[in-house]
This record gives sequence, structure tokens and C-alpha cells, in this order.
Amino acid sequence: MDDDRAAIAELVRTFFAAFTSGGSLDELRAVLLPGAVIVRTCGGEPAVHDVDGFIAPRRELLTGGRLTGFREWPLDGHTEIFGDIAHHFGGYAKEGVLDGEPFTGRGMKTMQFVRTAAGWRISAVAWDDERPGSPARRSTPTPTRAVSRG
Repeated sequence: MDDDRAAIAELVRTFFAAFTSGGSLDELRAVLLPGAVIVRTCGGEPAVHDVDGFIAPRRELLTGGRLTGFREWPLDGHTEIFGDIAHHFGGYAKEGVLDGEPFTGRGMKTMQFVRTAAGWRISAVAWDDERPGSPARRSTPTPTRAVSRG
């Protein structure tokens, strides 16, 4: 289990490390399943992307000069593993300069993982940024009970 946790923690680090100004998003292809789904919510209608649809506009933003000094990094979070599936839920922070204006932000990301023959891979990612009117912190997990059908 410790090896699994370490492998998943490395995937989380790799995912966040890809988002730096002037950096390369190519590392994402190694950690995402080819059919992975990436969803941005952030207060509007969810924007659902496949891997290529996610990487292309971010590559332009991170290398085109409008966004400089950008980085994003994980904050606290927790990972649960069961067999060949896993889930990570955690906070993140970001900072940069967009069109000459410095900014900072925070939010939450949820990542799902599956074990493949090549090791753990990210199968899905979704996130939401903190913004006026959004919860300032995550809610406490609610335990669920199995319901038997009789």
C-alpha cells in the first residue's frame, strides 16, 4: 500500500508541476490515460475536455507570453485506495501574472486513478476555484451506509 501511495503522490506532483510558465505540458501525457476526462467547473457550466482538448489551450497560455511567472502547487489533501482504483481530493494554490496583472488563487481538485499494466494513471480530474460566493473551505466528508435490498 505504501508503494501505491507513493506512486499516486508522484502523479499528483507531476500533474501540478506541468503548470508553469514556459514549462512543458508533455509530462501530462505520461500520467493521464489516453481517454482521461478533465473538467473545469469554477462557477459556470462545466467545461469537459479530453486530453488533447485540455493540453492545447493551456500550452498556448503558458508559452504565448500573456501568462508569466505562473505556477500551481498542491496543498493539503487525502488519497483513498481500493484495489486498482484510487481517489485524491485536495486543495491547490496558484499565482502568476496575466496580461500584466498579478493574481493568486486557490481551489480544490479531485483526481481519480486506475492501476494499469504500466502502473497508476490518472483517469479523471475535476476542479473548482475559490471565488466570491463559493465555500471558503471544503465540507467534512459524510459517512455513508450500505443499504440492503430485501
